[in-house]
Amino acid sequence: MSKAIRIHNHGGPEVLVLEDVDPGRPGRGEVLVRHTAIGVNFIDVYHRTGLYPAPNGLPFTPGGEAAGVVQEVGEGVDGLKPGDRVAYVVRLGTYAEQRVVAADQVVPIPDGVSDEQAAGMMLKGMTVEYLLRRTFRVKPGDTVLYHAAAGGVGLIFGQWANHLGATVIGTAGSPEKVALARDHGFHHVIDYRQQDFVQEVARITEGGKCDAVYDSVGKDTFAGSLDCLKRLGTFISFGQSSGPIPPFDIGILAQKGSLYATRPTLFSYNTTRAELEQSAKALFDVVLSGAVRIRINQRYALADAAQAHADLEARKTTGTTVLIP
Repeated sequence: MSKAIRIHNHGGPEVLVLEDVDPGRPGRGEVLVRHTAIGVNFIDVYHRTGLYPAPNGLPFTPGGEAAGVVQEVGEGVDGLKPGDRVAYVVRLGTYAEQRVVAADQVVPIPDGVSDEQAAGMMLKGMTVEYLLRRTFRVKPGDTVLYHAAAGGVGLIFGQWANHLGATVIGTAGSPEKVALARDHGFHHVIDYRQQDFVQEVARITEGGKCDAVYDSVGKDTFAGSLDCLKRLGTFISFGQSSGPIPPFDIGILAQKGSLYATRPTLFSYNTTRAELEQSAKALFDVVLSGAVRIRINQRYALADAAQAHADLEARKTTGTTVLIP
């Protein structure tokens, strides 16, 4: 038996319960992975509260990214063997000491990247990859706005967008978070608790506004985000930490300059094995080059997952958080 966090009822952090779970043996095309580090993301909160229902209902194990060591391989698995370091992203199930996972969902961790870094950057980093390279292809000279710049995705985004030659504007909620974002590639950071971010974007860009806005906050920032876009700009909604965007008249996109709006997800962009490999390679390459640094700012024991969620929701965390089994 091994330990895993289980959710039997939707609710607050207290519903995260550590239990004995049999991870099972790998079947054909599968591997058994012993986790050494597990990434924590805001989407885990959405699953815990029921905002994003688990596909197979209750109970379930949350978590979408992890790194570890292959313990056993099933039949038909090529290119992986016991002892290999691997990382992966799935929809659910990583808050566990061990887990059986499809071999075609894992990627080897290259030398120079630690297990903790890999566990904390796969979901976040590949999210940044598709946002910057595929949803709206950022190029030198573009100006982009990113909300929640001091979060785990934000700190990767700022460095990578800077590396691509964009002018990167961020928003954050305290002087400490503003400073952290500036240290991770953002050229301008607006403290949204002290300043109106729409007015600040207009000032920073001298009225030119932004080519794209990346918004994982949702309800609280939607209207202002549209006002930060130039004509034919792109609004990208990829989360809703403040609540879902309310229904709106699509005609508003015409009124504000024939804007584009999209709601992408990582799993839509990385559906095939080829897409996964290309996304992971781009991420590992930019980290190994030194252009993007992955720093683990918070570590919790797996048994303390509830505290990790409480701190995340209270906005007490910055950057990357991992659970250690």
